[in-house]
Amino acid sequence: MKLTIGVSGSAEGNITNELNKKAFVIGQEIAKAGAILVTGATTGLSFEAAKGTSLKKGLVIGISPAENKKEHQKLYREAIKSGAFSFKYFNLIIYTGFGRKGRNVVFIQSCDGVICIGGRIGTLNEFTIAYDENRPIGVLQPGGITEILPQIVKIAQKGNTPVIYNKDPKKLVKRLIEVLK
Repeated sequence: MKLTIGVSGSAEGNITNELNKKAFVIGQEIAKAGAILVTGATTGLSFEAAKGTSLKKGLVIGISPAENKKEHQKLYREAIKSGAFSFKYFNLIIYTGFGRKGRNVVFIQSCDGVICIGGRIGTLNEFTIAYDENRPIGVLQPGGITEILPQIVKIAQKGNTPVIYNKDPKKLVKRLIEVLK
């Protein structure tokens, strides 16, 4: 069975061109490894990863907070109109109807491992779910919430959840896949 790797990151806000490029490379590397990319079906850094995977002919699954495609389009209307989100990069979108927080649980539970890029409160929420669920986590540094994740892990002192830190997107994906295998 193919590995599923989630990519979590800023949907908006603290996104730099450098982070966009690194997210795209992460998506490409996931496709090259033959793994399936799973995202929260939103804009921003995880969407850049979805484009990277899709353009390398990899499989991309989105886990939407919306109840159906119509609601998804309504929630992300401005992003879809501006071209910041396109369904064409997804092979499948699963509509949860659980809102963002509920979607995050389904998203993380659908992944063998997770990569966090940049991020704000939503990425922190996904990180803590993955950490609590003992999913191996790759953290691309620096940027956003990822800068304080080592402190959170140190304070949490929970179990043996593997957390890998790296600045190089290719090395990060390679190392996470090694841990997952």
